[in-house]
Amino acid sequence: MSRDEFVFFARPDTDDDERRAIERVLASGWLTSGEECRRFEAEFAEAVGGRFALALNSCTAAMHLSLEAVGVRDGDLVITTPYTFAATAEVIRYLGATPVLVDVDPVTLNIDPGALRRTVERLEHGDSVALPPALRDGPVGAVRALMPVHIAGHPCDQQAIAAVADGRDLAIVEDAAHAFPAAWHGGPIGTHPGGNFRHAVCFSFYATKTITTGEGGMLVTDDEAIVDRARVMSLHGISATARDRYTAGGSWEYEILAPGFKYNLTDLAASLGRVQLSKAIAMRDRRASIARTYNEAFADLPGLETPTVLSDCDTAWHLYQLRVDAPAGADQRAVRAGFIALLHEAGIGTSVHFIPLHLHSYYRDLYGYAPEDFPVAHREFLREISLPIYSSMTDSAVQRVVAAVRSAASELL
Repeated sequence: MSRDEFVFFARPDTDDDERRAIERVLASGWLTSGEECRRFEAEFAEAVGGRFALALNSCTAAMHLSLEAVGVRDGDLVITTPYTFAATAEVIRYLGATPVLVDVDPVTLNIDPGALRRTVERLEHGDSVALPPALRDGPVGAVRALMPVHIAGHPCDQQAIAAVADGRDLAIVEDAAHAFPAAWHGGPIGTHPGGNFRHAVCFSFYATKTITTGEGGMLVTDDEAIVDRARVMSLHGISATARDRYTAGGSWEYEILAPGFKYNLTDLAASLGRVQLSKAIAMRDRRASIARTYNEAFADLPGLETPTVLSDCDTAWHLYQLRVDAPAGADQRAVRAGFIALLHEAGIGTSVHFIPLHLHSYYRDLYGYAPEDFPVAHREFLREISLPIYSSMTDSAVQRVVAAVRSAASELL
């Protein structure tokens, strides 16, 4: 099968507009973080309803800097979900803190708000049962932050999560890597959900996302102290940016304020992001159209569960998470693997999102987790297959996916 015949799992959506934007920056002679980044930050903040935005080289960087800025330190606890990509928990570990995992809602696969509240309350009372198994014989640390993830671009229950943080000395750092453009109760993901707590939202512009800079991310917040600290720490912890030092009117002098990182975005990447941002709604709408086609095409197939979008939620449709149920008596892993193999034979790229964190050797061995510790996450992972969904997909490619899924379902389910 040729490369042109294969339906890739994900592909970026670019054209001559992006090429011209990059050429313009190349001609300017200023390639690293500069005016193009500042404009991208302002335009993105306006798009999501945030006061401040900081362009960075990844969503991972945005989450790391946000946690550092809200005061997460060695020995602290940060509550998050097992149903996520590696970056969500690893940034917690960067700071020497412990990720405390909470199971997910079976419909949305987002963190279960009720379980989140119960976990916070138990930890407040020193109940070690809420800790990872390997840590239950030790002291109970302080919870510093909540880290919900908007899986597949479907918003978490913002109000319920905010209610847990409000009135406590907790911050909320949202992993919104999948969630642009998405909205909850009419408000874009990126706005403060209401309440008295420190808050930051972290977005990804990786190559598979609705808009892309190749690699890249954005930290959005209404809290000036968070963005000021993150800006300093994003570039070696020094007091002046390259543009401050090297342009007319600038000064070569700077001071190291803290041992920072190297997380800045380039103007080349930002120029790509600005063009992509102008197309974001159209690209999200195309993803939604593909999702509707899939939903209608699979609605009559037993053994398949299509994604549910809750009322008052607008999802970004970063992923189309189909769930497959093995026939009675059949092995769930084997059926899912067979389904993926049949799609691949038909020239359809797929993926699985995600292997829950507690099943990975690092977290399993460090914290003593077993698969059944988060039964919903484990069960739903075994059922999940992600189908191609991206704005540059042709109608013929979408129909090839539909035909391949229906064929695989008739053979295996």
